[in-house]
Amino acid sequence: MSRRHLILSAFFFNPQGDHRMSWRHPRAPGREVFGLDYYRELAETAERAKLDTLFIADHVAIWDSVESGVAHYANARLEPLTLLSALSAVTRHIGLIATASSSYSEPYNLARFFASLDHLSGGRAAWNVVTSAMNEEALNFGRDGNIEHAHRYDRAAEYLDVATALWDSWEDEAVLIDKDSGFYADPQRVHRIDHAGPHFRVRGPLNVPRPPQGHPLIVQAGSSEAGKDLAAAYADVHFAIIRSNEEGLRYRADINARLARHGRAPDSFKILPGILPVVAASAAEAKERQEFLETLMLDKVGIDLLSSWAGIDLSAYPPDGPLPDLPDESTFNGGRTALNRVKDLARQNASIRQIARKLSNSGSVPTVAGTAREVADQLEAWFVSGAVDGYNLMFPLLPDDWINFTRDVVPELQRRGLVRQEYEPGTLRDRLGLPRPANRFAAARDARRAAS
Repeated sequence: MSRRHLILSAFFFNPQGDHRMSWRHPRAPGREVFGLDYYRELAETAERAKLDTLFIADHVAIWDSVESGVAHYANARLEPLTLLSALSAVTRHIGLIATASSSYSEPYNLARFFASLDHLSGGRAAWNVVTSAMNEEALNFGRDGNIEHAHRYDRAAEYLDVATALWDSWEDEAVLIDKDSGFYADPQRVHRIDHAGPHFRVRGPLNVPRPPQGHPLIVQAGSSEAGKDLAAAYADVHFAIIRSNEEGLRYRADINARLARHGRAPDSFKILPGILPVVAASAAEAKERQEFLETLMLDKVGIDLLSSWAGIDLSAYPPDGPLPDLPDESTFNGGRTALNRVKDLARQNASIRQIARKLSNSGSVPTVAGTAREVADQLEAWFVSGAVDGYNLMFPLLPDDWINFTRDVVPELQRRGLVRQEYEPGTLRDRLGLPRPANRFAAARDARRAAS
């Protein structure tokens, strides 16, 4: 896939949409979000539009405020790998990105899960690597609190080293299934990894042959300094928080410098910022739809969410007063990207209630609203400037905004030659123009032969 084509990834966190209270909307789905048919229709709609990927975000906990987390906030969701395995059977081309935590899982199991999904889907699997930042998640895995920030990223780096080694533990030509000789596999091409590190001890090999893509795509979504360093070292695709074209160009330059330190070329790495697309017959209608969604947000929910992002219980503070002093980023063990967004708004002298409403209604990513042509203009501008390679499309209300975008904006982008009209052959890596990783064990053997 050439650089002149936008990458479009259909994203969701809450299955009713990426506005946090979209489940209250009269047109929002109900209990069907726990069944396959709802997601099959979304996937089929995205595939008809020739979008690049489906991207499912995840947490491994219910948000801790029982009143807001369970009674108000739609935080219950299906497990992504299970869901995407089912969707792999009813789609043929679209990429499948599942979020999975490196903080509260083991690399052998997760490497096996993603290798299996890559085989089942014919080379369409991708792993969004996250380092879980919620205390609620830690409490579900035998801990008293969240793992310290730097420790999470050290663990994630070693986790990725182990997972990629396990995917390489079978060389591409290892499987023989030779019924005459009795050899199922070539023993010289299946390898233990014998990893022993600070966080993991893993012998290997994996009990799944090498995935069709070599390695499933690695996606990374953290924009802290540690997150960007991890992305530059390991990721193929980066889910960024970018709020203007100028910010995007600065972000690109920063990432390119980090890539260079790892010996990587800029074109080996795709930057996809999140946006909230709202497509309507007119800008006035788009604004009206946004404003209606905002009426669904309860102040208590917004302030509880803000408390989570800020790392401070704000329920005891006057809602129309200022935020108290916020934690220092260098010692904060929650999500540092979210904390910095709170700090940006606090510097504008906004009250707790105003900041809570702003963040809970729009999150950290910009809204792109208007007619199909206006939305396409905005998407094209950032791409043509070189700031981004595409977008994570975080639709405020599902399925309506998803359908509107694929029906109205995608044809406009196709007319401009910015997105495909048909899927290209090959794997997800092939379609995104990303190289298939060399097998480390085969490369080492070739190097030994060359030296001898």
